[in-house]
This record gives sequence, C-alpha cells and structure tokens, in this order.
Amino acid sequence: MTNRIERSGLKVDAALAQFIEKDVLPPIGQDAEAFWNAFAMLAAEFAPRNRALLARREDLQAQIDTWHTARAGKPLDQGEYQAFLRAIGYLVPEPDDFTIGTDNVDPEIATMAGPQLVVPVLNARFLLNAANARWGSLYDAYYGTDALDAAPAKGPGYDPARGQAVIAAGRAFLDTAIPLKSGSWADLDDPEVIELANDRQYIGETEKGLMFANNGLSIELVFDPSSPVGQADRMGLSDIVLEAALTTIVDLEDSVAAVDAEDKLAAYANWLGVIRGDLADTFEKGGKTMTRRLNADKDLVTVAGKRMALPGRSLLFVRNVGHLMTNPAILLPDGSEIPEGIMDAVITSAISTQDVQGLTKYGNSRSGSIYIVKPKMHGPEECAFTNDLFNAVESLLGLDRFTIKVGVMDEERRTSANLGACIEAVKNRIVFINTGFLDRTGDEIHTSMRAGPMIRKADIKGSTWIAAYEKRNVAIGLRHGLSGSAQIGKGMWAAPDRMRDMLEQKIGHPRTGANTAWVPSPTAATLHAMHYHQVDVFDLRESIAAEDIPGLDQLLAVPLAQGGNWSEGEVREELDNNAQGLLGYVVRWIDQGVGCSKVPDINDVGLMEDRATLRISSQHMANWLLHGVCTQEQVMDSLHRMAAKVDAQNAGDPLYEPMAGNWDTSLAFKAACDLVFKGVEQPSGYTEPLLHAWRLKKKALVPAVC
Repeated sequence: MTNRIERSGLKVDAALAQFIEKDVLPPIGQDAEAFWNAFAMLAAEFAPRNRALLARREDLQAQIDTWHTARAGKPLDQGEYQAFLRAIGYLVPEPDDFTIGTDNVDPEIATMAGPQLVVPVLNARFLLNAANARWGSLYDAYYGTDALDAAPAKGPGYDPARGQAVIAAGRAFLDTAIPLKSGSWADLDDPEVIELANDRQYIGETEKGLMFANNGLSIELVFDPSSPVGQADRMGLSDIVLEAALTTIVDLEDSVAAVDAEDKLAAYANWLGVIRGDLADTFEKGGKTMTRRLNADKDLVTVAGKRMALPGRSLLFVRNVGHLMTNPAILLPDGSEIPEGIMDAVITSAISTQDVQGLTKYGNSRSGSIYIVKPKMHGPEECAFTNDLFNAVESLLGLDRFTIKVGVMDEERRTSANLGACIEAVKNRIVFINTGFLDRTGDEIHTSMRAGPMIRKADIKGSTWIAAYEKRNVAIGLRHGLSGSAQIGKGMWAAPDRMRDMLEQKIGHPRTGANTAWVPSPTAATLHAMHYHQVDVFDLRESIAAEDIPGLDQLLAVPLAQGGNWSEGEVREELDNNAQGLLGYVVRWIDQGVGCSKVPDINDVGLMEDRATLRISSQHMANWLLHGVCTQEQVMDSLHRMAAKVDAQNAGDPLYEPMAGNWDTSLAFKAACDLVFKGVEQPSGYTEPLLHAWRLKKKALVPAVC
C-alpha cells in the first residue's frame, strides 16, 4: 500500500514528496508549503478542464461513429464528410495569417539541422548515451554496422581489412563534406598541408586534432599515429568525429512503463540527474565494471587564436505524457488520481528551473529555456489548454512568461487537420512540430473505425493521406514562421540493425525541409548526420514554401478497403503479423516494465517498438474483427501461435516468462487479448489504460524489495 502524506489537500506519495521537498525545491529557492499550496490550486483549476477535454474527444468520436454507421456501405464523399466535421467542431476555420513569436530558442533547435534521439528516461545508461551522442565516431559507426558495404570484421580484435574499408569510406565522406582545393583526402599524407576549397570551413584546433564545419555542423579529425587505425593511415588520422544528435527527447511517455509513484519517482530522479549534470550509471561490460557520466564540452582554439568550447552534450527536451492518463502518485482532494500530464508539467519544470537559474554542472539551455514535448493533443483547444497550463506553471515557479517552450507532436488526426490553429494556440512558446506516422495511423484507424474495414497494415504506408500529412506538416510550419525559430521534424527509423538501408532512405527527411528526424541509437545519429552534410535544409525551404499545401481532401482520405476480398491465407498472414508484434512488445511491458526495446518481428528482424506501434496493431485487428473480415476464433488462433513464436524469440532472456500454454495465468497474454478484443472501446484507440491496469496487477504480484 502506498504511504501517503497530505500536502495542501493533496495526498502525495511520501517518497515523491520527500524528493520534491529535499532535492527539487531548495536549490531554486522555493518554499515547500507555498509550492504545495500553489500546486493544489493549479490542480483544482486544470484537472476539471482536463476531464472536459477528454469528454469532448469522446463526444466527437461518438458522433463520427454514428455518422459512419448511418452511411455503411456508401462511398465516402469528402464534401459531405468535411461539412459534417465542421458542423460538429472537429474541423475549425483556418486562422488568419500569423507568425510565431517564440524567442530565446537555442540554435540546436532554431538554426541548425541534425538528428534527434528519443530515449526512455527510466534507463540511466541509455539516457547518458543519448545525452553524450552530440558527438559520434564515424569510424565506429561504419566499422560496427552494415552501413559499410564491405566484408564484416573478422575476429574479436581489430580487423585491418575492415579498417581500411572504413578509412576509405571516411575519406569519401570528407571529399563531399569538406572538399579540398584539388584532389582527394585519400591522397593526403600530411595534415599540415590541407588546402580546402573553402577556407571558412576550417574552425580551429582541438586537443586531439582539427575541427571543420559544413552546413552548420562540426567535423573533428582526430590524429593518433600510435593507434591501430592511425598506424594504418597515411596521414595518421585515427577517427572522424561528427556532430550528431543535436537534440534528444528524454521520454516519460511512449517508451516507458511508468504506472505508479515508484515509477514516476525513478523517472523524475533521472531527469533531475541529467539536468543537474551528476547522473551516473555503473554497469558490467565485457567482464569489466564501467561507469558512464555526462561528457564535458569540447575545447577549441579558433583560427583567430581564441579559446572556446563547443557543446559536448545533446540539447535536452523532456516529453511529458499527454492529457489522457491519471496517476496514483498524487490523489486530489476528492480521492481521484491527478492527471499525469499536469503532474509532469509541474515537476519536470521545477527540476528544469535549476538549469534556468544556472545551478547545474554543465547547463542544458544556453538561452534560459525549458523544452517540453507535449504528445497526443487533439486539436487547437487542447493545445490552448497546454498553453494555459504552462502559463500557470511558470507563475507557480516564478519563471518569466514563455520560459517553458512546447513541442507539438502532430500525431493525432484532429491536430493534423487543424495544424495551423494548433500552432496559433501556442504561437509564443512553440519550438517543435513533428510528424508521427505510427500514432497518426493508429488514430486514423480508430477515428474511422466504423467506416469500414481498413486496408492491410503494410499498405497504409502508401495510402493517400500519408503523403499529404507529411508535406502539410512542413508547409504549414514554414507558412507560420517556424524556420529559424523552431524545429520541423520527421519520424523514427525503426530498424537499428539496418543502417545501410537507413543511409539510402532517410536522406528523404532533410529533403522535405525538416531540420530534424528521429533515430533509434547514437550510432544511427552519427550516420544520419551525414545526410545533413549532403542536404542544406535551410537552403531548400524557400522553394518548398512556394509549393501548394495539400488540401483536406487528401489528408482526410480514409484508407478503406474497396471491395477487399482477402483469401483465408492473406487474413491469417495479416493477423499473424499484427499478433506477433503486439505480443512481442506487450510481454516485456507487462512482465518486465520495459516500455521500449528492440523486438524481433515475425521475420526475426529487430525493430524498435513503443506504444505507438502497439496502437496500430491492436486497432487494426479490432477493426477487422468489427467488420467481419476475421473471427474471434481466427484472432485467438494467431495469438496462440504467435505467443509460442515470441516465447522462442525470447528464449535467451532469463527474466522472460513464457506465455504459450499459460493462457489463464500469463497477465501479459491477457493484456494482449484485451487490447484487441476491447480495442474498439478504448479512448482514441490508446493502449495506455489497459497496459497500466495489467502492469499494476503484475507489480502487485511481485514482492517489494526492502
């Protein structure tokens, strides 16, 4: 049972209260009693508004369901459909022309283009790796992945043949990113006689070598003739280090399993540690004990002889949860759980205030801002609620207005259809818009659940609305002045072991005019950084802004199966694919509390999975069930067979609990079944309510460690 103490009418988990009162408030000069009084007043104002917004979602969905049911079997007429959506307030009028007014934004967000990591806050080691991924070894990234089209490394030690292939690839990169006045980098044998085609690309000397720049990103050449790589290099060049993950989203949402006060406290403590600069993690690797800490800045002597420091760490956002979930960490005076997004806003901002006040070891924002990504908002009224909430948090903490900046995830259908109005609602604090194909697809299915059966999941990637969605996001962002003031971002590359494919395909993201895109690992960030040397994003934007913005007819085209008559084998194949991915993710979430991990797909290809992928799989199966494409028996058959496959894929995990044959006792399997068979009734098709409920049951069965 949770040990609670009362604070201004709030019943707060005792450990969480102690953390706030001991570690968070004293450094920023906040009196605990005044803080809790203000927090209680804020919760009293915003919790009812939060509930009203969720009720509004449900009311709109009910009206849309009724509309589709009444027109069952009829083609979707966009004119009639959009008139209906306007009549119920789902679509709102486009705002008059405006330009965002956000100021005090760090250059990594406003004026630079490069990769972005998303990392679960609960894993300290991953968090430190991500924060330190501001700089990455191109040689390591080439040597250890399939990005290099050469024979794999042989033996446990350094393979000279593989090394020579890496060196050649590195020289080819230098020829394109920082070309010489004549000839190739491959022909140089003396670092003292480097003559560049553009002398301004040379920045200065570092402790280990020379620093150059291209398209706003730095490139460090490291010289060490005594190293195995340097010995084999005619110039003694031992590494090429790229400025890589300019920004990182520290995630409290889709990539974590945080269901109670214990989990939230661990999340907040890690956020405090990385902001304060003293987070460390000790672990065993290769039989050795290692401790990871945050990297220091990178010292440089400029061409003019001046000493300066380049940031050694990624600029950090924190992603709070959306408006849907509540959390038992704090109970309101009426005994109900606090909306988790409200709790996140107050506590993560209070922690970040230490950075604003200059109390941290390294500093995060050099512009004195706090960066919060807010996911899963539905339309402009929910964005306006977030703006008001952040106003109130700033007042509570004594921060200047608009210190807290917001990243708006354009991942829900009502937001993407009203994106201009959503941006206007937060126009003085917005620093980020980002497409999210996975959640956007899950919401597409749920919103139009009763319109008919959807096409197969893989085919949705080629459907009409996707291209319109991705293009509109950039175009609307540019129209309202985000360029030079905010990030316009693109989604995740989900296959961390397929770096060659990523190098071939993900260059498409900067070519859209987006100045960031998500990657699944620090290594992927280093490789994706090369794309921003090939593409000058900001140079492209003028021509992109001149193009027509796709209309709502394309964006709201529902991916319905037109007369789909799939064979029994095709239905089974689709169900198996969905069931395997769903089970592979859910079993770790429920049994081990792992919110994001590399999960083998049905073909044993490791894919990064979080709740967004789960939302698609569960909603797609629920949709086919609803419309009779498959039966409950067929779904259960797939779930049973895929449970055995997932068990086999996890055979090497000593913590894994098999599902096959344990149908009545495996809580993970029961959760997976609920996600499908109760999928139609889940709010917006979200998986969190069921996942949280089953995870809490699982935690209740595990004895607490004293």
